Amino acid sequence: MPVTPADVAVGLDHVYKTYGGDQPVVALDDVSAVFTRGTATAVTGPSGSGKSTLLHCAAGLDRPDSGTVRIGTTDLSSMSEKRLTELRRSRVGFVFQAFNLVGALDVEQNIMLPSRLAGRRPDRAWVAEVIGRVGLGDRLRHRPAQLSGGQQQRVAIARALVARPEVIFCDEPTGALDTRTAADVLALLREAVDRFGQTVVMVTHDPVAASCADRVLVLADGRIVRDMPQPGAERIAEHLASPARRPSVASREG
Repeated sequence: MPVTPADVAVGLDHVYKTYGGDQPVVALDDVSAVFTRGTATAVTGPSGSGKSTLLHCAAGLDRPDSGTVRIGTTDLSSMSEKRLTELRRSRVGFVFQAFNLVGALDVEQNIMLPSRLAGRRPDRAWVAEVIGRVGLGDRLRHRPAQLSGGQQQRVAIARALVARPEVIFCDEPTGALDTRTAADVLALLREAVDRFGQTVVMVTHDPVAASCADRVLVLADGRIVRDMPQPGAERIAEHLASPARRPSVASREG
C-alpha cells in the first residue's frame, strides 16, 4: 500500500551532513527515508557509518547541511532553536544508552520531567499505566543511583512514553545492559509499538536488538545500503559483516 502523508511519522529527504573543517568527514550522503507511524525501525551499520548522525538529524538534535527533515508534516529546517526545543519536548521522546536521568530527582520526578518542562498537565491514569507496564511502581521514590542499569533504562522508556510523543528515538538503548535485561527493554519497546501504537526509531549495533523491529535499515559510508522488512538476526549479522558500499540506490529486500 502506498504511504500517505498522514502515515509518515518522520521523513528525511536528500539529507547531507558533514563534520570537520579542511578535510570534512561525510556522515550522511544524500539520505532519504520515511518512517511510518505505528512501526519500529532499527538503524544499524558499522562504526562510523552515520547511523547516530541520522538519528540526531531525524530527531532535530542536529541540523543537516542540506536536505529536509520532517516530523509529521512539520519541516524542521527553518525552525529556530527555541521552536526546535519546544517540538522536541512536545512531539518527540528519547531513550539513550546512557539513560540521561537527573540524579537529584527520584523515579517519578524523572518520568514527569518532560511534561513539566513542556508545561503540560499529565494524564494521571496514563502515567499510572505506563509506570505499571515498566514495573516501577515500588521504585518511585528511588533516585537513579539506587537503581540497576535495567531499571534506569525502564525509567527512560517510561519518561518517553508518558509524553505520548509522535515518535520515540532510541540510541543504543540496550548497549549498556546485560543480555536478559536487554531482552526486557526490547520487549517494552515492542509493546510500545504493538499496544500503544507508538513509532520507534532505534539505532543499534546488535543484530538481535535490530531483529525485534519491523524494518531494518543498514548504513555504510553515510548511505542506506539495505532496507529490509523483518530480516532476522542472522541475516542482519551477515549484512553487518560485509555491508554493500556506496550504491546509488539502497537495496530493498522483501
